[in-house]
Amino acid sequence: MGNYICQRPIHPGELLKEEVEYRNLSQVKLAGQTGISYKILNDILNCRRPLTTQTALVFEAALGISAELLMRMQLDYNMQSARQDKTLAKRLDSIRKFAAAL
Repeated sequence: MGNYICQRPIHPGELLKEEVEYRNLSQVKLAGQTGISYKILNDILNCRRPLTTQTALVFEAALGISAELLMRMQLDYNMQSARQDKTLAKRLDSIRKFAAAL
């Protein structure tokens, strides 16, 4: 499990972008058909914006990729990114020290 946490977090946008490119779909066309703004769609596909439950369901309807899989990927990405945050790690260490003294 230690190796798993050290891996680079994978944003669900990477999987979605690969699928969109594989299908030769235009992002503009996909945005129009799904009702997601082009900017938001592009941000998701380029891993600059997190996936929401609603957008995961939209991608599931449009591309057939399981919304649950996409949301698990997003949660995993969020958790791994948070664990790599040095400022948060210091804060958590302080909290653990305080909790141990209780």
